[in-house]
Parts: sequence; structure tokens; C-alpha cells
Amino acid sequence: MAISLSHINAKTRFFANQYSRPQLPSVAAMAQNQSYWISIEDDIKVYLKKAIPIKSPETVFEPMHHITFAAPRTTAPALCVAACELVGGDWSQAMAAASAIHLMHAAAYAHEHLPLTDRPTYRSTIQHKYGPNIELLTGDGIIPFGLELLARSMDLTQSNQDKILRVIIEITRATGSQGIVDGQYQELGLQQLGTDLEIIEYVSRKKEGELHACGAACGAILGGGAEEEIEKLRNFGMYAGMIQGMLRINKNGSEEKIAKLAALALKELESFHGKKIELISSLVEPSLETVVV
Repeated sequence: MAISLSHINAKTRFFANQYSRPQLPSVAAMAQNQSYWISIEDDIKVYLKKAIPIKSPETVFEPMHHITFAAPRTTAPALCVAACELVGGDWSQAMAAASAIHLMHAAAYAHEHLPLTDRPTYRSTIQHKYGPNIELLTGDGIIPFGLELLARSMDLTQSNQDKILRVIIEITRATGSQGIVDGQYQELGLQQLGTDLEIIEYVSRKKEGELHACGAACGAILGGGAEEEIEKLRNFGMYAGMIQGMLRINKNGSEEKIAKLAALALKELESFHGKKIELISSLVEPSLETVVV
């Protein structure tokens, strides 16, 4: 997950130094941190494979299985599990929510990258095994399946039911017209305007930012975190996601903003304690490696 930032100016160092932060991890610690995220992602993949087996009718489940695992990597689902553990919860409490977040991400990506022949400049980063009609309908089917997967994880206690309902609202808000869909629409304009930093920041907030904020908040909710902890982790997720979005679109010229976002993200973790702090902060720490003197 190493991020290389070039041409860091004095203003970038200023932003990075405005906030206290832990010492950058050693190579061994970085390897341990990376192993932590990979382990969570592997657990989510196993959970989803059990939830979406290829069964009858194959015409429905084969495309669903393919699109779910063909979607590009996002750290938002893993952040959901990490946030749950950070507030004292068990990873299993957030596994259904993390899986639902991945499904929403996969459906959104499928809708955004349909293999349409009227887009000659279009380049997909995934392999299209099916035609646009099948991928569109499958994406439509994945969304309610993700919510069903989450609803089925409810136990009989009222407190857990309330948490699940709250998480469903969080997910639908982040992936709907107020979140990812808005970002997808605005990114269409970005293709025409080029490297407009204001639009890049907005798109990054609505797509990667909202999804990571949702993941962190959902994990904290399910882990029994206090309202203040939930909001701090939501903010952390927003900053972490925006960094990934800005790097995805165009990092050139965004170094100052990225460094500021990384510092703000770490600031949100200052009130938390325990070994998990170093693990979760590693999601943004590489962004500051070249700006801390």
C-alpha cells in the first residue's frame, strides 16, 4: 500500500507538521500492518464465497459471483472490521456489514463500467465475462442481496436490531444518490474538464470518501462504540477514502491536499488507545512518509 509523493513543497510540510502523529512504522511494523489488512480482506472473501455459491439458477448466480469478485479492491470493507475491533468489538460482529459494503461497491462499479460499444475511449480495469444487459441486471440484483445478507445477521436482541437498521441506513446513504452515484455523475464532467482540483476533491469525497466513512462508522456502531467514537472514525474514513480517490484520479498537483487529509485522519485517532491504533492508522500513514522531516 506504499504511496509515493513527489515534489512536496513547504506548504505541504506545514500541514503535515500541524498535527501530532506517531513515529513512522519500521519495515517490520509495516509488513505486520499490511498482513492485518490482507487477513481481514481474506476473511471477507471467504464469507462472501459462502454467501454467494454458484447454484441453481446458474444464469443468476454465476454472473453475481463473477461481478462480486471481479470488482477492484477497496479498503472500505476491511476498515469496517478494523473500526469494530478498535472500539472493542469482535471482528465477527462486522463481517456481514463489511461484506454488504463490498457488494455495494461491486454493484456500483459494474454499473459504472458496463461494456458499452458507444464509448470508444472507455477502458475497463476488469474482465467482462458477460454483456452489458446481464451486468446491469446483475448489479441491480447484488444491491438488495447485500441488504438481505446484513438483515439476516440480526439476532433477537433489540439492541442488535437497532444497530443493523442504523447500518443499513448508513450503507444506502453512502452508496446512493447522496454518495457514490453523485460522485459517478460528477466524474463524467471531470473527464471533460481535465484536472480541475475542486472537482477531483468532490468526486473523491463522494466515491471513495463516503464509502470509507460508511465502513468506519458501521464498524464502530456494530462494535458498540460511543457516538463520539463513531463520528471520529467516520471522519477518519472520509479522509482516508478521499486520499485514495485523489491518488486514483490524479495525484499530480494534489500532494498538499493529500498530506493535509492524512494529518487530519491521524488527528481523529488521538483519543483512541490500544495496539489497534497503529494498525488502523497505517491506512493513511504512507501518505506522510515523504513530508515528515
